[in-house]
Amino acid sequence: MTEPGLEQWLNQADALCRRRGARLTAQRRRVLAILGRTRRPLGAYAILDALRDQSARSTAPPTVYRALEFLLEHGLIHRIESLHAFIGCTHPEHPHAGQFLICRGCGLVEEKEDDRIQDSLGQTAQDSGFKSERPVVELIGLCADCRARPISASEPIGQPGVGSP
Repeated sequence: MTEPGLEQWLNQADALCRRRGARLTAQRRRVLAILGRTRRPLGAYAILDALRDQSARSTAPPTVYRALEFLLEHGLIHRIESLHAFIGCTHPEHPHAGQFLICRGCGLVEEKEDDRIQDSLGQTAQDSGFKSERPVVELIGLCADCRARPISASEPIGQPGVGSP
């Protein structure tokens, strides 16, 4: 995301929080900005390291976890379950379940929102008497760029910066 695009996205997040009666504090905004600068999911400790790089003062893990909890609660970020990592939401203006295309070659993640998939999953759950709490779809494979170059089927997902949650 370009810096002007990032600033617009952060301002949109701030406005959404205010409309919801919540506050995007400076620390939460910094965490969101870190996630907005990359299309790769980051683990909590990678975010913590980035915060420490930006600030002369020490930041503790609980601070990052609280910020991530807030951002998740307000739909500003998503948790990529299979990677134990987080990524900024591309359309936080409305609640939605994400569908993610995760490239195991370069680590890029693309968020999709297809109501047909959600409807199908909802119907499947309902038919089974199952109450879904977090319908998350994660497709792991290769993006077009990585498909154009040779890559081993057993090569791990290329995720620089993904740390433990």
